[in-house]
Amino acid sequence: MAMERMTYQGGRVLRRGWTTGSCAAAAAQAAALLLLTGVAPAEIALQTPAGLTFRLPVEQPHWDGDAAVCAVRKDAGDDPDVTNGVRIFVAVRRAESGVAIDGGAGVGRVTKPGLSVPVGEAAINPAPRAQIAAALERVARETGYAGGFSVIISAENGAELAKQTYNEHLGVVGGISILGTSGVVEPMSEKALVDTIRLELDSRYAAGQCIAFLCPGNYGADFSRDTLGLDLEQAVKCSNFIGDTLDYAAFRGFAEILLVGHAGKLVKLAAGGMNTHSSVVDGRQEIFTAHAALCGAGRVTLEGLMDAVSVDACIDLLDQAGLRDAVLSRIGAAIEKRLALRLRDKARVEFVMFTGKYGILAQSSGARALCEQLKETV
Repeated sequence: MAMERMTYQGGRVLRRGWTTGSCAAAAAQAAALLLLTGVAPAEIALQTPAGLTFRLPVEQPHWDGDAAVCAVRKDAGDDPDVTNGVRIFVAVRRAESGVAIDGGAGVGRVTKPGLSVPVGEAAINPAPRAQIAAALERVARETGYAGGFSVIISAENGAELAKQTYNEHLGVVGGISILGTSGVVEPMSEKALVDTIRLELDSRYAAGQCIAFLCPGNYGADFSRDTLGLDLEQAVKCSNFIGDTLDYAAFRGFAEILLVGHAGKLVKLAAGGMNTHSSVVDGRQEIFTAHAALCGAGRVTLEGLMDAVSVDACIDLLDQAGLRDAVLSRIGAAIEKRLALRLRDKARVEFVMFTGKYGILAQSSGARALCEQLKETV
């Protein structure tokens, strides 16, 4: 098996996989080759946004009228995933210009505001859309094709699989979502992940780093680099295991900790949820609703918050009610209190909570100063 498929976590060798977004991009590339050359490749060498190249087998190439169709099967590696093994079909037609992407059977459609895809559109996230467009543009360059493409993405048994996901709760109906920011599925063995986090903290401490700099995931890392100007070489990705990571950082000897994360995860800390995986705790709407009620929000606003599908949708509602600053101040204070209770003077922890749309929503009083200290240690 190719080395890029493997990763070492906590003493175990685990298989990486590829996302539904990578499946769609590879199937689109294969279908475009069939469309323009009359021959479908047996596999596609797909470079993911994460920089890894996977060789994805192409299945069931065929014609559907004037559309070339190919499929690629999702392989989640050693990560438990309800979409593992599902085939993503992509039908590609010629168009005058550009790349138009839509969903077909088995791909959900967005019905509520607040997600990264507008209401009414197929639940194909921005990163996979960019990945698909890049794959098609590559084919056009290689074949000398000057026109555009019309793309329809379908998912085998997508409507049934979606019932095992949170899609309906989020307002995505009729199928699964086409997802993936990096294009790669990293194995999510909990013990292996926690072991890896601890090893990384050990390494940073042994190297003389005095501040434990934690990001739950890629969103936090990107925001830290692009907006806060921090060096990601100092960062440790803690995934959803925020409480365990804080505990170990304090045990290891870090006197100061900086946590930078997307509000979709960090807002859960306000209610004491220290493992932020949605299968463990997901009270985002309830947290916003409770704090808004304490700030005097009316019933219509409170009902809207309980029905919101994302933090950004909650912020939109708070803006309409003129309560954004008051509610976020309360939530920020609650997060600060919960973090302090968790560590009980074993270490000082500061946090920055943000969304991509609104930037920083809340931060602890010493977060900025800790950011500046990190910059000085590079």
